[in-house]
Amino acid sequence: MAEPESTVINTNVKQKDPSTALVIAVTTRAIFNLEEEHKLYLDKGKEEYTRHQQANQDKPLPPGTAFAFIQAAQYVNKKILESNPAERDLFDILVLSNNSPESGVRIINSAKHYGLEISKFCFVSDEDSTQYLKSHGVKLFLSADRTDVCNALRRGVSAALVFQQEVQAPSTPLRVVFDGDAVLFSDETDQIFRERGLEGAVQYERAMEAIPIGEGPLKAFAMHLGKMRKKFGQEKSPIRTYLVTARSGRDMGIRAIKTLREWGLPIDEAFFMDGAPKGPILAQIQPHIFFDDGLHNIQGAQNVGVPSAWVP
Repeated sequence: MAEPESTVINTNVKQKDPSTALVIAVTTRAIFNLEEEHKLYLDKGKEEYTRHQQANQDKPLPPGTAFAFIQAAQYVNKKILESNPAERDLFDILVLSNNSPESGVRIINSAKHYGLEISKFCFVSDEDSTQYLKSHGVKLFLSADRTDVCNALRRGVSAALVFQQEVQAPSTPLRVVFDGDAVLFSDETDQIFRERGLEGAVQYERAMEAIPIGEGPLKAFAMHLGKMRKKFGQEKSPIRTYLVTARSGRDMGIRAIKTLREWGLPIDEAFFMDGAPKGPILAQIQPHIFFDDGLHNIQGAQNVGVPSAWVP
């Protein structure tokens, strides 16, 4: 496999072992707000963009949607190492960028400015940079480019599309909210719902109650997060996970709960919304990131200032 054109190792950060770490790759537009620069790139081309980035290389970029999530992951690492300095099961953050190394200096300087513990900056000139995810052991990929996300999911990597928004940085601990069907779970029940309506879906769930739901695109990431979560008691954990699903608790909740139990995946709180809007409950939870496959739910989350990532 070809190596990324240029990988810059951040020597200020302790390098993690990718075989044990929870490796998260973020693109520059997911972690920083580069909307103006991206517009310049689209309007004036790569050379003008590179010139602009070089001229502003000492000017930190404003935080983007995934910024608070990455900060909270850093907080989790700190807490894990406080309780066991030899622990290797840590978050490892790397930036995957289509920038050239010349225009990428501003990205590196911005990360240093905010004290972000990013272990590697990979500058890739290929059209499809997702081909490098597996070689880095990436368990979650966050990007502002839909094609990137679809390519990553096709390669079997948990991935989600981040929309640029103004985000209030919530306090610690790290709070992650998952939707159920087509995110944590497969979309089998969604398909039945589309074919046979709600009554058909309820009947299917009752018939299948003893059989775990299939795996969704974010299951692997959630399982690794759950493994880290188990290192702490309920009260002291720096990680909190939530299930906020459109399923109704009465008719379709039992199978979801049994599936999580079967997987051994600890979830702190589960909300069965029965089709009600998710915005109000998300505003209450104040997560660092919310994963959903429904664009209306993403919109509802954005309306209450919750950092959201769409799983297409």
